[in-house]
Amino acid sequence: MTTNHRRHVGSVRPSHLMFTSGVGALVDLPNFSVLVRGLDDWNYNEVRGRDDWKTITEPRLLTAVQGIFGKNVKELLPAPWLDGMEQDPRGPAARVGVPTTPFPTWLRCTACNELAPVDSQIFGFENDKPRRPQEARFFHKQCGVKKSGKPPLAITARFMLSCTAGHLDDFPYTDFVHNGTACSTAKQPRLHMDDRGGNRGVNVEIKCVNCSRRRNMGQAMGQRGEENLPRCRGRHPHLGTFEHQGCKCKPKVLVVGASNQWFAQNLSVLAVPRTEASELENKVEQQWNAVSTLPVAMYPYARENVPAFHELTSWTDAEIAEAVERVRARKEGESQQESEHDYPDLRTPEWEAFSAAQLPDRTEDFTLHRCGVPTELDGYYADVVQAERLREVRALIGFTRLDAPDPEDPGLVTRAPLARSMPPQWVPASEVRGEGVFLRVPEDLLREWENRVSGSQAMQHHRQAYAEFRKNRYSDRIPGDFDEMRHWPGVRYLALHTLSHLLIRTIALECGYSSANLSERIYAGTEDDPRSGILLYTAVPDAEGTLGGLVSQAEPDRLVRLTRRALADARRCSSDPLCAERLPQPPADFLHGAACHVCLFVSETTCERGNRFLDRRFVVPIDEHEDLALYREQP
Repeated sequence: MTTNHRRHVGSVRPSHLMFTSGVGALVDLPNFSVLVRGLDDWNYNEVRGRDDWKTITEPRLLTAVQGIFGKNVKELLPAPWLDGMEQDPRGPAARVGVPTTPFPTWLRCTACNELAPVDSQIFGFENDKPRRPQEARFFHKQCGVKKSGKPPLAITARFMLSCTAGHLDDFPYTDFVHNGTACSTAKQPRLHMDDRGGNRGVNVEIKCVNCSRRRNMGQAMGQRGEENLPRCRGRHPHLGTFEHQGCKCKPKVLVVGASNQWFAQNLSVLAVPRTEASELENKVEQQWNAVSTLPVAMYPYARENVPAFHELTSWTDAEIAEAVERVRARKEGESQQESEHDYPDLRTPEWEAFSAAQLPDRTEDFTLHRCGVPTELDGYYADVVQAERLREVRALIGFTRLDAPDPEDPGLVTRAPLARSMPPQWVPASEVRGEGVFLRVPEDLLREWENRVSGSQAMQHHRQAYAEFRKNRYSDRIPGDFDEMRHWPGVRYLALHTLSHLLIRTIALECGYSSANLSERIYAGTEDDPRSGILLYTAVPDAEGTLGGLVSQAEPDRLVRLTRRALADARRCSSDPLCAERLPQPPADFLHGAACHVCLFVSETTCERGNRFLDRRFVVPIDEHEDLALYREQP
């Protein structure tokens, strides 16, 4: 580590690695942008074995990941990180972090507009302030405009190419400005980029200094601009690889900071105990990697030296061995049922735990309390459960570009790899602890409502919009091998999802929680296995998630006030009548009806379906739509 080349160039929260800044994602730093490198380059040598760092244990999630990648995946690992960077910038913490590489690899001098690759000799790099990594920067060494003082800043040239197969590449500036031919006067021509700002390509012009040829970036944008682009080279810069056969997908121009350059593909579970398993079996499964590999003869030694066995002190060696065999048999049976092409079913165990007549025993990760339905809300809810303790674990299994993955259809969009050696031996994961409220809507009420609205014109509009939305995806498909209505979430999902958003927005007003710090899980089931649950819970890595403020909203008086306000506010929106009259109409493919930022939308990290499948008319009467409402009277 030299004086002006320190390792740290910025920081993000661990949760960002699951949602916005994970493997293959572009992170826009103050002075340049970097790409998070693949798992092969992540180094855990400095953190393994330390008391202040540990792997994430969640057997159900690990089994689900193995169902996708195979048994080669052994661990769920948090981001490599150590505390102490602020106290000692040259200490162990300075050597630990998520590896990145500058990307795009073309830079532009802010003084003279010189455009060149980052590895050319005209640019230098400085990062000489250990406590201020955000001030790391590239600079133009021999700028012809600014000849005195500090060398001028060189920033990332903001254009790049991407395709729906997950590839990402530098924009071919040299070929573009010369229309795919070589420069007539120089083998390695010098380029200038005249960037007049704004978000339009027509404001940017590329010029060859040697032959004076010019070309506007607007000629590379849009459908007509695609004709001027080369074929995709199949590049994965986060892995440092190219596809041997190239890529058949058409590349599209992206700019740094574009929201569609990276979409995370996650699996998420709540750490619920198995209702059919004993306490010992649940503990054995929780510590499976440490317990299952040891023979019974090693148990006495393990009780003294293996931390996982400290939680099994209440049972004999024989009882532990029998529990290990039962868990092993169950895992083998589950692995045979896993499909390589479909997501595993992660919601059923959670639904069974929340809706069980006898709630599961309390654990450190999962504690429930059934408080009953207030008399005033009889007929509105069938069950109210306080989740005093929750633990959510997420694993990153891949990412997509240009086209967001469908949470119910993993094969719809091509998933980009996380590592050169696929399948990997581990995947990134994060965990948060929080609390929540589980509400169950009466099944007979939902069935009657479904029968009433399934054939309505409004619901037909929503179905048609979903089919149009599926057809308009970026991703290429095999003709004749595409079901437009596949994974339609179902009629009751719209009602449950809308009710969930109404309650989230009201909770944010009633108890001071930011809606961005809340999350939802909708248990709507299928036609063969209908469900009717909503879980609203905190999912933040700080103290706000476990202070009891959300759980207290399930107390009878507060729940009555909360529900009354939510349903009353849903009847009117300040954007009415425009909002109340809205229905998906061709050629539009948006997936919401009477819903907008004023009345229903929440932050994208809060909603499990990106603010889709929402419509107030399916929950409360609005204008002439009274027959479509789930709740036709105010509680």
